[in-house]
Amino acid sequence: MEEIIKKTIEKVQKYLFNEDTWIQLGIISLKIIVILILTAIVVRIGKRIIQKLFAVREKSPLGYSERRQNTLEKLLQNILVNVVYFTAIIAILSTFGIKVVGLIAGAGIVGLAVGFGAQSLVKDVITGFFIIFEDQFAVGDQVQIGSANGTVQEIGLRTTKVKSYTGELHIIPNGAITNVVNYSIYNSLALIDVSVAPETDLPALEDSIQAFLKYLPSKYEELVKVPRFLGVQSFSATEIVVRITAETIPTKQAEIARKIRRDLKEFLEQKGIQIS
Repeated sequence: MEEIIKKTIEKVQKYLFNEDTWIQLGIISLKIIVILILTAIVVRIGKRIIQKLFAVREKSPLGYSERRQNTLEKLLQNILVNVVYFTAIIAILSTFGIKVVGLIAGAGIVGLAVGFGAQSLVKDVITGFFIIFEDQFAVGDQVQIGSANGTVQEIGLRTTKVKSYTGELHIIPNGAITNVVNYSIYNSLALIDVSVAPETDLPALEDSIQAFLKYLPSKYEELVKVPRFLGVQSFSATEIVVRITAETIPTKQAEIARKIRRDLKEFLEQKGIQIS
């Protein structure tokens, strides 16, 4: 036993103190550093080229959709990064003398063996392709996917990332996406209810609100057109509720509703109309 340990130590010492060993390790390290540097350069240049291509596409006279362009740009950048990193890993393995061809062939056989158990992965990829192809939603859209409500940060071939308003990032497998509510395609509608005293002169109130509403589109660019005064929504012994609707660009209805309520309160108070 002692002889085996002694011989092992001698082999290790011989290997470590061999000049050729350190030269070989230095060459391998240098190759790995070069590969990593080239990988970073290729990724950076590739991303810039993709950005330039889409910038040129934006200026073309053909149909342009910013939502779709942003989605495809991020998708192509992700594909580029994955391909370049995979190539770099293969190159690093080759520097250690690993037979990459045999490894890939073996991985292909193993992949075929487990392929029947990877149906969910295939489903994710196919669903991701159709989400992008059909333009169901895009990066930057406000969506509701299951319990996730927020802004789409990224659409990949396998997963979709949605960031909620409170900061949580939902990572959803594409195959699990069945129902999607997209708030960013069509204009939104803001509803503003105003409660006034029951003795309020309604014709005078309507004239005042109509005059107030006319100047709002010049103040808020999010408004598509002049808001509408619909009239009395409900009434009781203590109050009368009138309703205003405002068509806005997508997803801006809540913000505009708050601004109109603030401005309308100040306007009515200046007119001597009390809000209950």
